[in-house]
Amino acid sequence: MHFQFRKMAASSEPLQLRQQVDVSPLLKGLGDIKADGPLTAELTASYVGPDTVDVQGELSVQLDMSCSRCLTPVHEHLDIPFHEQFKLKKQPEEAEDEEDETIYVDNETVELVPYVEESFILNLPMTVVCKESCKGLCPTCGRDLNEGACGCNNEVVDPRLAALKDFFK
Repeated sequence: MHFQFRKMAASSEPLQLRQQVDVSPLLKGLGDIKADGPLTAELTASYVGPDTVDVQGELSVQLDMSCSRCLTPVHEHLDIPFHEQFKLKKQPEEAEDEEDETIYVDNETVELVPYVEESFILNLPMTVVCKESCKGLCPTCGRDLNEGACGCNNEVVDPRLAALKDFFK
């Protein structure tokens, strides 16, 4: 999936880009996240000014993850907004504008897959829960507390105050 600046400048029509990207190699080190199929990128590239192309659209993917509290499998669909602006020239020596998020490229042809992969990785959820009321696992016996109490004594006592633990009994 790519675009060329000359073709974009010659045509006034936006370029529609649609491609499926295999993201499973990106998830190799993340043991509890698996892609349930490829990521679908539906993007529109528009020539917006002197040697500047604006690319926006949406990335969508199905992921299989584990609940961070109880380890129950969770199937989640992610819709990730995508927006990047590319300018054909060398990056200026001095930052003209700190807020400028334009990507400066030297090559006439811009390959979008690395930018799509980066956006996907940056938008992965930090933690996933099967439901907001998930109670998790017992730290002593490992029982799923959503299925019922386990009877373990999980009261944490500061070791410096352990001598006073039975004082008021």
